[in-house]
Amino acid sequence: MNLVIISGLSGSGKSTALHTLEDMGYYCIDNLPVGLLEAFSNEFNQPRLRQITRVAAGIDARNHPDQINHFPAIIDDLQKHGIDCKILFFQAENHTLLKRFSETRRKHPLTDPATPLADAIEKERELLAPLAARADLFIDTSRTNIHQLREFVRECMGAQESPGLSLVLRSFGYKHGIPADADFVFDARCLPNPHWEPGLRKLSGLDNEVMEFLEGEPLVHEFYGQLEQFLATWVPRYGADNRSYLSIAIGCTGGQHRSVYLVERLSRGLGEQFGGIVTRHRELE
Repeated sequence: MNLVIISGLSGSGKSTALHTLEDMGYYCIDNLPVGLLEAFSNEFNQPRLRQITRVAAGIDARNHPDQINHFPAIIDDLQKHGIDCKILFFQAENHTLLKRFSETRRKHPLTDPATPLADAIEKERELLAPLAARADLFIDTSRTNIHQLREFVRECMGAQESPGLSLVLRSFGYKHGIPADADFVFDARCLPNPHWEPGLRKLSGLDNEVMEFLEGEPLVHEFYGQLEQFLATWVPRYGADNRSYLSIAIGCTGGQHRSVYLVERLSRGLGEQFGGIVTRHRELE
């Protein structure tokens, strides 16, 4: 059985992710008590339910703290019994969560007359730390709308159906902040910048003119060659350590030219070695 656990901060997109998995054919249940996770999984080993092979469960801060603290041990036990368990943890910046709750006027599960929203968000981060520590993939939705999140979940889960480790390659702009959910971050700001070419300024690293400009620069070839060699050498080590996902971010100043080009080129260059590669361009979206 393939079990996907969806967890994370309230307002970060957990429900959207769970609904997306349901649309993909997963049997989904939300707000599952951690203490029932093992019984829930065992239920699908019964003969009448063995045809259901893809299951997803939402686990969040509505659980009692003692139950959440037992989560790592429960996951270890499930994996010992042969259950393929993947954990996706969703998060967002505090100001984004405050804005979302203000817009929707929904109540945060940890707020009460003595706990304002900002304090509840911080309390939730601390409470869910045992789940975050076991996550296979962190997904930061601070700059992601609902449509982008659905697409990203579909791509990640589709990639995971391929054997081996799944890579998430993303470009970003440093002037908009470093992605909080990246395992590796590489800085491409040292490379020649197409932004200073008037005819290329409004284009992106997806356009042929920008590709030709960058491919004509020796520094770009040297940077890419060393980066590809590093990833091809060391990423398999994470797969050997039972990692399911690895998120690699490449940044340039605006996230429009150099980083986009490098992500696309790496996707092609590493495609044969790693079965599932998801590419995202944060600033272009």
